[in-house]
Amino acid sequence: MAVKHLIDTFVPENYKIFLDIDRKSKTFKGQVAIKGEAKSENVYFHAKDLHIHKVRVFSVDTNFMNDYENEEVVVGVGTTGPVTISFEYEGEITDNMMGIYPSYYEVDGEKKMLIGTQFESHFARQAFPSIDEPEAKATFDLSIKFDEEAGDTIISNMPELLNIEGIHVFERTVKMSSYLLAFVFGDMQYKTAKTRSGVTVGTFSTKAHKPEALDFPLEIATKCIEFYEEYFKTPYPLAHSWNVALPDFSAGAMENWGCITYREVCMLVDPDNATAASKQYVASVICHELAHQWFGDLVTMKWWDDLWLNESFANMMEYVASDALHPEWDIWNHFSIVEANLALNRDATDGVQSVHVEVTHPDEINTLFDPAIVYAKGARLMVMLRKWLGDEDFSNGLHNYFEAHKYGNTVGNDLWIALSETSGKDVAGLMNSWLDQPGYPVVDVRVEGDELVLSQKQFFIGEGEEIGRLWQVPLNSSWNGLPDVLGEREVRIPGYAALKEANSGIALRLNDQNAAHYLVNYEDELLTDLLATLSGLDEITKFQILQDRKSLAKGQVISYADVVTLLPYFTGEKSYIVSQALSQIISDLELFIDENSEVEKAFHKTVDQLFAADYQRLGWEKVAGESSDDETQRGLVLNKMILADNDAAKTKASEIFASHSNAFQTIPADIRPIVLSNEIKTTDSADLVKQFVDTYVKSSVAEFKDELSTAVANAKNPAITEQLLASMKDGEIVKPQDISKWYFRILSKDFSQDMAWAWAKENWEWVKEKLGGDMSFDKFVIYPANVFKTAGALAEYKAFFEPKLDILGLGRSIKMGIKQIEARVNLIENQKGDVVSSIKEVAEKL
Repeated sequence: MAVKHLIDTFVPENYKIFLDIDRKSKTFKGQVAIKGEAKSENVYFHAKDLHIHKVRVFSVDTNFMNDYENEEVVVGVGTTGPVTISFEYEGEITDNMMGIYPSYYEVDGEKKMLIGTQFESHFARQAFPSIDEPEAKATFDLSIKFDEEAGDTIISNMPELLNIEGIHVFERTVKMSSYLLAFVFGDMQYKTAKTRSGVTVGTFSTKAHKPEALDFPLEIATKCIEFYEEYFKTPYPLAHSWNVALPDFSAGAMENWGCITYREVCMLVDPDNATAASKQYVASVICHELAHQWFGDLVTMKWWDDLWLNESFANMMEYVASDALHPEWDIWNHFSIVEANLALNRDATDGVQSVHVEVTHPDEINTLFDPAIVYAKGARLMVMLRKWLGDEDFSNGLHNYFEAHKYGNTVGNDLWIALSETSGKDVAGLMNSWLDQPGYPVVDVRVEGDELVLSQKQFFIGEGEEIGRLWQVPLNSSWNGLPDVLGEREVRIPGYAALKEANSGIALRLNDQNAAHYLVNYEDELLTDLLATLSGLDEITKFQILQDRKSLAKGQVISYADVVTLLPYFTGEKSYIVSQALSQIISDLELFIDENSEVEKAFHKTVDQLFAADYQRLGWEKVAGESSDDETQRGLVLNKMILADNDAAKTKASEIFASHSNAFQTIPADIRPIVLSNEIKTTDSADLVKQFVDTYVKSSVAEFKDELSTAVANAKNPAITEQLLASMKDGEIVKPQDISKWYFRILSKDFSQDMAWAWAKENWEWVKEKLGGDMSFDKFVIYPANVFKTAGALAEYKAFFEPKLDILGLGRSIKMGIKQIEARVNLIENQKGDVVSSIKEVAEKL
């Protein structure tokens, strides 16, 4: 289906926008004069939910027609060439977190609101008539009047030029896409700093937070801009960089040029009780959005089908920058734990989209751009490319790319050209095999006679149709004498014995540093040799062995029973990344275990023994000067000891809770989620759940609120579950941005899954009305697919969702969901007996 582009009828050059906004009535009046070039005598502009009163061309009234279905207004210009078209109109502020919208919060019991914007992907049209397409770059002169009160602050992309009787006039923007325009106003607090190059950096929030919550993000943002200016060899192009935490926000953050907006949990850091993990998360989000100030804002994709490149690049750069600012965090370990794992799981389902996918309408973006593919897989491919090119050639290529295309629009191939010119390598040749086809290969490594055989084949979890796809696979081998890239179906390398001797003492490993997007299946003696050297391997390689074997088991290339036999190799492991791999396997093994069974006791013993040594080493209290890895490891270890039903751990958690029972928030943040959840599991108390929910409503610390909502989902009493589900429709308790998270936490528990699923089906129309168009809407399709594991649940999923296959943006997620549940059901049916036996055997040995 051909995409209609309104830029074909009118090319904007400048917008002069005046908005008069009334918070109390949730309405606004607007005037906009758009200077540009008419390509035909009738031109088209985007406009949604705007009541247009008058349209003028060259200051003369003209005819116009609203096409509400297509969100367009047609204007009769009567000529072609340079023209200025002006609109007078009215609009409404709505509560769906798109366009111009309010954020609600309380300070000292007083209810207040901020007004902010969210124009990506195509919601600028809800604020002013425009050519609301990324290619239609223009400059913007923004002026705003609002029902201003004492203490109010207003900010936008550019510095404020002057204030004329309450009309705030901002400097003209640089040339940019409509979706990057932004403003926020209300009663805010802020802190500022300057970069070495003179850019003013600011962090803003409501006054519901301690001012010190702004300190850490300000430090990160300032240092990050300095790092990018050096790495990209391209100056930050604006006078300031505002970073604003909004109480209500649909996504995680939005890269509005010079005025970035965030969910509070993604930007603010509790000054009194923050974990290393929360600081790392905030830093990564800030570094991601600041990467977009160059890659996405300065240079922008021509159309939404290349949005993947923006997000994949920024997702990779958040790790590059975080690692440069805080190398002690070992942030690349987190990349393997989160991004690689997410991509490997999702990308193995037949029918998954490729990274580069056609977008016929912007409404598809929120659901077509699967985070596991566009962000996680795409970032993994960019990491693979950076490793293949080397950091210097990669950095130089980016500089050339920005210089050639600044303030313009590009397609993906433009980046490959720039990187090829600096590196002398065929970047497009490598990347296109990964970007334009879905899935990824498993590279099988085996010995036949005196030949080392390497072969590739597409890997599937569940049913998959083999159609002969091939990839350009960087082998990144630990041995000399192997090819750099495997591009064929199979390669046979003669003289294995001599090759092994030449690489004496080194076990054969592929995909060094887990930097490329494929699995490795080492067969027979090659796996034995690798495990024999396990103690001398680096952490990320140990993680990779477990991750690859886990994935191969889920794809039924090997049995999950084989993975269980690996667990004793890792008792006493001190590394967080390896413990995370074990944790992921433990979560998968729970699929095979019936509650209150003999095998559950053996499973608990196994988990206990895996983490017992580290439980003794780390205990419950932070030690001055300990590494962030140890701090994060403590939380994982304690979580697993509680899972293992360890009496001493459960008792200690309850004692800690009792000592903080009048102030839950003062529990040390690194152990707080474990203590809170344990108390609900132990007591199953309706009174305590009510206390947690009341605390949740009153708290302004987003991380703490997440911990409380996670904890209450552990209540097994059906009456409590029913009350929690009812709370999700009460905006005074659960904000719309958090509905999907609450739903998943209740749905993922076996004891409350049926009630949560029934709630979703009964309230589908309400969810659709509340979240339709929002990034979290398709989560109500994806989340059940992530947890359902019985033939009965599969039948119910299909009965409910198959009639909805035609809903824009949901079809692919529904088809994928069916395949995911089918694969899980099939895995349990085929392997449960062997896995149960293996767990019992391992438990006896430990």
